[in-house]
Amino acid sequence: MSQDQTFTESEAHRYFAIQFNSETWNLLEKAGRTKEEDERMVCAAFASCRHWLEAGTGVHHQRGEWLIARVNAERGRGEPAQRHAERCLELTEQHAGEMQDFDLAYAYEAVARASAVAGDRDRAAEYLALAQEAATAIADERSKKIFDGDLRTGDWRGLQ
Repeated sequence: MSQDQTFTESEAHRYFAIQFNSETWNLLEKAGRTKEEDERMVCAAFASCRHWLEAGTGVHHQRGEWLIARVNAERGRGEPAQRHAERCLELTEQHAGEMQDFDLAYAYEAVARASAVAGDRDRAAEYLALAQEAATAIADERSKKIFDGDLRTGDWRGLQ
């Protein structure tokens, strides 16, 4: 953020939400992250979600919870991954009218991945199947390809 720019409080929250989201993704995609980078990734995911609570809508909150769940799953932290994945799914249902066609697939994917990391293979398999089924409703081919790529990445604990 340049020092000569001025922002409203809402614009500043939006700016930081986007910046922290991007930082989280850059770290998620980085091979061989250090312990410090893992810590930074967790903090950035929470910071992004927090800023979206001020400047975004229900869909932004849902996606923020998804990102927190994904970061925790990536770090092998099953319980917090499950908690944030469940919140993501709740928000998906609560704000269904705001969601894009891929948001439901991602919510199911979050529950599946978190369950796999937590060792609940039956629930993980159930929600993975729901995610794959929901993905068939993604109309945009680019969005579907991104989802499929995301579904193939990360540690599924042998589920996939």
